[in-house]
Amino acid sequence: MATDFLVHEKIWFDKFKYDDAERKFYEQMNGPVAGASCQSSGPGTSSGPGGDHSELVVRIASLEVENQNLRSVVQDLQQAISRLEARLSTLEKSSPIHRATAPQTQHVSPMRQVELPTKKVATPAEDDEDNDIDLFGSEEEEDKEAARLREERLKQYAEKKAKKPSLVAKSSILLDVKPWDDETDMAKLEACVRSIQLDGLLWGGSKLVPVGYGIRKLQIQCVVEDDKVGTDLLEEEITKFEEHVQSVDIAAFNKI
Repeated sequence: MATDFLVHEKIWFDKFKYDDAERKFYEQMNGPVAGASCQSSGPGTSSGPGGDHSELVVRIASLEVENQNLRSVVQDLQQAISRLEARLSTLEKSSPIHRATAPQTQHVSPMRQVELPTKKVATPAEDDEDNDIDLFGSEEEEDKEAARLREERLKQYAEKKAKKPSLVAKSSILLDVKPWDDETDMAKLEACVRSIQLDGLLWGGSKLVPVGYGIRKLQIQCVVEDDKVGTDLLEEEITKFEEHVQSVDIAAFNKI
C-alpha cells in the first residue's frame, strides 16, 4: 500500500541534481556565491580559483573602458557648453539693445531777442477780393453732380430689371381620377376634368389605366404655376363632378 501511494504521489526525488545545475549556471554567469565552497561537497562541485580571478579581471577592464568613454563624452559636452556660452556673450555684446548709449549734451545758446512779425494791415480792396473767393462752392457742385449720377444709375437699373422677365415656378402633376364603377362613362369624365380652366393651368396627355374588376381610372397630366394653382385647388375642382368622380390622387409631382 505504501509503494502504491508513493507511485501516485508527485515527489521530486532528483531535485538536488537541478539545484546543482542551477548553482553552476549562476557561478559561470556571475562568479561563485560567497560560502558556496563550504556548502558544496564531493568532487567537481566547485570551480577553480584561476577561472574566477580571470573573470573578475575581465569585468574590471570592461568597467574601466566604459568609465573612460563616459569621461570623454562629459569632456566633449563641457567644451560644447563653453563654446556656446562664449558665442552667446559675443552676440549680447554686439546687439544694439545692450550697447551703452552715451547721453548727448545739447548746446544751449544764450537768449536773444526774437523779433515778432509785424501784422500787415489789409486794405479795403484786398478784403473785397477775399470775400469773392468761395471755398465751398466747388464741393457743393460736386455733391450735386454725384447725386444726379446716382439717381440716373438707379433709374436705369430699375428699368432694366422691369424689362427682364421674372422666372415663374412651375410643377408637373400626374393625377389619378377614379370613377365609381365600371359603368361610368370615362370619356365624359375626362371631358369634365378638362373643362376646368384656371389661370396658370395647362392640361396635357391622358390615358386609361385598368384597376380591376373591369374598372379603369383616368391618368391625366397637367402643368401648373405654383403661385396660382395648387394641388388642393385641383382636387377640389375635380371632385365637384360627383356623378362621375369618386376620388382624386396625386400619382407624381415634379418641379420644372
